Order: sequence, then structure tokens, then C-alpha cells
Amino acid sequence: MKRRTAREKALQALFQIDVSNTEPSLAIEHVLEGEPSDDYLNRLVQGVGEQKAEIDNLIIENLEKWTLDRLATVDRNLLRMAVFELKFCQEIPGNVILDEAIEIAKIYGDNQSSKFINGVLSKIKDTLQNN
Repeated sequence: MKRRTAREKALQALFQIDVSNTEPSLAIEHVLEGEPSDDYLNRLVQGVGEQKAEIDNLIIENLEKWTLDRLATVDRNLLRMAVFELKFCQEIPGNVILDEAIEIAKIYGDNQSSKFINGVLSKIKDTLQNN
């Protein structure tokens, strides 16, 4: 599975987990629709789940005039996934992570999602690089 596909499926699984409190393994199984499992998909979903408190704190610190609860569910989970990658997947260049998140936001988010995601992730990327 390509990384882009793994990211899209991970976003779908994270959305399910967020909305209906589904178990991560069941959410992954559901989005795979009978396809073989993917290590990167599993890493993203499990990683966001395990590091959610730290990820959410980073997002909250970089939101302006927003709360995490007010964010659209797609945007919130896309941010979580991208922040996980920025912080815990150092083998992937930060610009690649941002570009992928922005492109996925254009597909799954609303008209403003890609700009919003870009702004928040750029700040988080700078914060992580300066620490």
C-alpha cells in the first residue's frame, strides 16, 4: 500500500475512533475492506492512539481562537495524524508530511481545511524543530 493510501485509510480509521469510540483494530479492519493489512497504516492509527495526549497538547498550543473540540472531526484527526508523523516519524521529511496532509485535507475536508491544516502544521513543525 502506498503511504498516501495508508494515510487516507488511517484518517478514516481515526475518524471512526473519534466519532464512535471504535476499537483501533476494528476501525483498521473496517477501512481495509478485506485488503491486506499495512504496517504504516497500523503505525499511524496505533501511534496516534498511544500518543494522543501529547499530540493534542501540541495542537492546542498552536491553535489560535479555536479549541480542539470545535475543530471539524476530519481536520482534528488529520492534524493528529500529521503531528504524530512530525514528532515520531523522523525518517519522513517534514515538508512531505505537510504536503500530504494538505492534499488529503483538500479531498476530505471543506474549502478552508487545507489552508487551516497548513497554518497549524507549519507552526507545529517550527516548534518541534526549535526544541
